[in-house]
Amino acid sequence: MRLTAIKSKVDAGEKIAMLTCYDATFAKLMERAGVDALLVGDSLGMVLQGEENTLNVSMHHMTYHTKSVAAGAPDTLIVADMPLGSYEHDHEAAYKNAIWLIKSGAHMVKLEGGGERVATARYLVERGVPVCAHLGFTPQSVNQLGGYKIQGKTTESAQTIIQDAMAMADAGVSLMVLEMVPASLAKHITETVSAPTIGIGAGVDCSGQVLVLQDLLGIYSGPASKAPEDFKTPRFVRNFLKESHSIQQAVASYVRAVKEETFPAAEHSY
Repeated sequence: MRLTAIKSKVDAGEKIAMLTCYDATFAKLMERAGVDALLVGDSLGMVLQGEENTLNVSMHHMTYHTKSVAAGAPDTLIVADMPLGSYEHDHEAAYKNAIWLIKSGAHMVKLEGGGERVATARYLVERGVPVCAHLGFTPQSVNQLGGYKIQGKTTESAQTIIQDAMAMADAGVSLMVLEMVPASLAKHITETVSAPTIGIGAGVDCSGQVLVLQDLLGIYSGPASKAPEDFKTPRFVRNFLKESHSIQQAVASYVRAVKEETFPAAEHSY
């Protein structure tokens, strides 16, 4: 029912508001504020553990936090990231780990990348596991990509992302996150593929938006090992708490801004 509700909203032209979530308290708050979907992201490696990237997040971390989020938001769609090393090399291992996340309370798993990952997504979907694809900038490939950089800027790279998006849709994925790609590219993909798209730094024309909770609240200041003044807030971030009187109001304002298409604005897009 949760995924059906998301699809119904998209079909009706309503934007989808997604946020990352890692615990029961915030999950309960977000559900009451009308957030459509909660992403238990491996971003917890950065915002909770203080790491420079997501690469050290384990399945144990993901299942622990997924179970916590599920306890707080029983009526909201929960998507859980499959961490690095849990799905890339063996389809059976990917299925086993995906089921572990589903049994922990997730309704859908998210995996990064196109290419060979398309076959992995298809394998999971054919066995009854709903999948969210993640294309564009993929944090688990940060070292290969040479840092946190916009993807799809050249004709060749944009075409690759388009082909991966079409292949993922053909594989049966239920959602598709597009991160740090030009807004025009995200718009084209959204209009081309059957799966709803969720943007982050990808313009207002996606089917919905996602932000990291700590970014929405304006409290993330980079890795624990580095001085806050050395951190540069990403372009796609908007501090909703600064505009509000409480965390609850900030989350509600985010949901409203996504629904009304006032976020992301041009200054939050590439």
